[in-house]
Amino acid sequence: MTGSWAPARLLRRALRPPEAGRGNALPAGAWWLWALGLATAASRTTNPLLLALLVAVAGYVVAARRTDAPWARSYGAFVKLGLFVVALRLVFSVVLGSPVPGSHTVATLPELPLPDWAQGVRIGGRITAEQLVFALYDGMKLAALLICVGAANSLANPARLLKSLPGALYEAGVAVVVAMTFAPNMVADVVRLRTARRLRGRPTGGVRAVAQIGLPVLEGALERSVAVAASMDARGYGRTAQVPPSVRHTTNVLTLGGLLGVCAGAYGLLAAEGAVYGLPLLLAGLVAAMAGLRLGGRRSVRTRYRPDRWGARAWLVAGSGAAVAGAMVWAAGADPEALRPGVVPLTAPALPLWPAAAVLIGLLPALVAPVPPSPAAPAADPGTKEQA
Repeated sequence: MTGSWAPARLLRRALRPPEAGRGNALPAGAWWLWALGLATAASRTTNPLLLALLVAVAGYVVAARRTDAPWARSYGAFVKLGLFVVALRLVFSVVLGSPVPGSHTVATLPELPLPDWAQGVRIGGRITAEQLVFALYDGMKLAALLICVGAANSLANPARLLKSLPGALYEAGVAVVVAMTFAPNMVADVVRLRTARRLRGRPTGGVRAVAQIGLPVLEGALERSVAVAASMDARGYGRTAQVPPSVRHTTNVLTLGGLLGVCAGAYGLLAAEGAVYGLPLLLAGLVAAMAGLRLGGRRSVRTRYRPDRWGARAWLVAGSGAAVAGAMVWAAGADPEALRPGVVPLTAPALPLWPAAAVLIGLLPALVAPVPPSPAAPAADPGTKEQA
């Protein structure tokens, strides 16, 4: 009996997530593949129940595995941005109308007369429940996409993502990483300065307070930019190796042709009439683009310090996102009515069981990814001991 349970105990011990450290942190690419898989699943449905489930899965994983780094606090901003997108989509539907026919009138706004050349466009008029529900579904779809991207921003370290980029994209990757880390660091500076002013008894609101906080924030951002530029110059950033002209021209042709093939293949997959040639063209474009990036990396002279290694946990995290995306794509073709509920006639959406179960696969990172270290307890105030 004991021997039969031994493999189960070994499996549980192997899958038990360890505490995250410098050596076992997940590659940033794994988190991005997981988040893009959830985003792909969200792009295939307008069912509000499935979209809410996708957002809940992404939020749970972020709450369970994000760290205390500045970029990890960006998830709330993406959630607020998603809610703003939903509200803006509803406002546009109310003001500009919608082509969706409906029989349940909610309100009627004064309609602004437009010239003959603006036929098909109206401002104001009748507002129906069907058009509001259609706008709500459409806005929730875009909001879910933004929130999934926000989950990747909260979980993936941008600096670690830079290690996984090909050499040909290194310079562009550095610019993207600096841009991604600038806003979180600026928000952290604002929070720190507002806390310091609050402790000193100074106001934190009003135009004067904003002006007094803004100057140190800009000064800190400038100092940080100068420090980054100095460190990049000291490390020889921007150096290029001498390669033959034939290799340089071949790199340009392969990269440009590969990207064009990827765009044409993706369009073929999305369009009904191009499904036959879409996948072969997409694969050929990916191969050509990867070959071009491989050759282009020969011009970049740089070394990698402790490159990220893809272990079993990283593949499980990335594979869970791919599984969610693949299951949702299959469900969209097998049962499109369940993933895209109609609004005419107006009916309550139903939760399809198999797609919902597939979405729950996205919770796997919360079980296998390394657990972030708990924040250290604040040190005791030395003044307390002296008073005692």
